[in-house]
Amino acid sequence: MSRIGKQPIPVPDKVNVTIKGDTVLVEGPKGKVSKLFAPVVKVTVADKNVIVSRTEDDSRFAKAMYGTVRSIIAGMVKGVTDGYTKDLEIQGVGFKANLKGNLLDLALGYSHPIVMEIPAGIKVTVTDQTKVKVEGADKQLVGAVAAEIRSYYPPEPYKGKGVRLVGERVRRKEGKTVA
Repeated sequence: MSRIGKQPIPVPDKVNVTIKGDTVLVEGPKGKVSKLFAPVVKVTVADKNVIVSRTEDDSRFAKAMYGTVRSIIAGMVKGVTDGYTKDLEIQGVGFKANLKGNLLDLALGYSHPIVMEIPAGIKVTVTDQTKVKVEGADKQLVGAVAAEIRSYYPPEPYKGKGVRLVGERVRRKEGKTVA
């Protein structure tokens, strides 16, 4: 049985948790996040705590989802209070990023600019045209947007050019040698 699933999730004063059927809606100062969960777990709110319990005791799926749902809801509460951020850096001669409204314009050495629409609930800031910061209340959405930006030109191992997460190490390879 999950030890993580047993622990109640404390809800801060500024956060409101609403449960409608299998959907959990968490609202706070940084925004609101809602998720739909499988009906094998039951989520209740009591005394400023969110409690997760299983409805089916024998199902392997219910046992797996028990701790997972608790962790996701804890992440939702953290997201609406503190928020999540991912920092990206662009390396390469002529590689840059610009923000035009809710569009991110990336010049990554291709013959055309890459224009990406920023989804609702995500805030992107660009500094020095090479540093991109992705912020939001939904951990999964912040990670997905950062991964999509990185996927346009992942760091390559020969010169190290590309879009990478701050602190990401790229193993460099030695180029061809002429004998």
